[in-house]
Parts: sequence; structure tokens; C-alpha cells
Amino acid sequence: MDVDAAVFDVFGTLTDWRSSVTEALSGTGGRAGLHADWPTVTDTWRRCYRPALKRILDGELSWRPLDALHRLTLDEALAEHGLEDLDDAERDVLVQAWHRLRPWPDAPAGLELLHHTRVLTATLSNGGISLLARLTKQAGLRFDCILSAELARSYKPDPQVYRMAADLLEVKPRRLLMVACHPDDLEAAARAGLRTAYIPRPLEWGPAAGRVDPPAVVDLVADDVIELAHALGASGRTRP
Repeated sequence: MDVDAAVFDVFGTLTDWRSSVTEALSGTGGRAGLHADWPTVTDTWRRCYRPALKRILDGELSWRPLDALHRLTLDEALAEHGLEDLDDAERDVLVQAWHRLRPWPDAPAGLELLHHTRVLTATLSNGGISLLARLTKQAGLRFDCILSAELARSYKPDPQVYRMAADLLEVKPRRLLMVACHPDDLEAAARAGLRTAYIPRPLEWGPAAGRVDPPAVVDLVADDVIELAHALGASGRTRP
């Protein structure tokens, strides 16, 4: 595929948020003397995310950074599971867990391969600049730059987020590739004029979830970031 730049979703596509956040919840909750089905609590927290985004994009809630949105949805998830005893300091620690997600094994190696091609790489996530800078650094995810929906004071799937990325990278939308494991993200990017690449992450929601089908119209499907790098011109056989 002949493109000038590739931008990546981060939560799910490059990082295993579910196991990372479950570990944080279990640790913080355990130290507070609480017991719960922590993977289920994690799933509830994540499922509160999209409705909260919609409320912001619909104008029902004012825009706020993702950390603030994560705190709002964490409060909802804890209340649903009867875990209100966690105090403000403990909740703040849990919000910071999204800054320390573990990468999928192929992600660092694949991005390293892409670094040695002519294709520019950047994040394009709903995470804030500070969150993404810290997350990519600790996870060993090498990018040419960090882009965030925060720069547009909005969130994906708002089309202005995708167009902003093309403008800031000074590439035409049709020369910019959006990479994600979420069909709705890719569908929104395509509507904004971007090219799209789908990477399946069947374990994103745990071993029982299974593979999600790619959108009906997608430009490229790659098994992982390493295969994507080769499709974009990388050489070598680096494996995780």
C-alpha cells in the first residue's frame, strides 16, 4: 500500500488494556480489603466509555480530557459493582493505570520496523498527549510523533479528529492510513477520507470474546503490526 503516513489507535490495537487494568483494579481493591470479579469490573468500566463519549459528542457533557472521562466512568462502574468504598486517592491511582498498559507482543517490533521505512507514524488516540507520551515510552512503542484527539478538543469518531491528523502531518487524507482493531474507528476514518487497515485483536475483551470481523470496506487486513509493516514496505523478519 502506497501511503505517506500511518496513524494508530492505541487502546486495544497496540495495548492489552483489559489484563493491565484488571491487574490494577485487583491490586488496589485487594489492598483496600475489597473482593470482586475484577475482570468483570474492568469490562464494565470500559463499556461505560462509549456512552460517555457519545454524551460529549452530542453536547450533553462538556469536553474534558480522557483522564477526567475515565474518572467519571470509573465512578459509575464501581457503583454498579458495590465498590464505593474506594476513596478518591485510590480512584486516581486506577485512572493512572491507563498510562501504563502493556503492549501486545508484536506492537513494539512492528513499529520499530516501520521506523526504518519512509512512512511517518503517529498515534491517533482519544488518550491525551501526556497519557500517550508516558504510555508509549514505558511500553516501548516507537512513533515519529504523538497525535491525540485532544488537539481537536474532541474525540473519535468525530471526523475533525481524522482530518486534523492529515493537516498536522501535511499529507492528503487519501495518503494517510488509519490502523485500528475497532471497525467503527475505521469506518469513521474512511468517511473522513482516510485509508484504513484492520488488525484483529481477538483477546482484547478476553479469551471468551473471539475475533471481530473487519468492516465491509477496508483497504488492508494484517494479522499484526509486523505484517502491516511489511505491507508498507519494511524489510527484515523481526519478531517479538
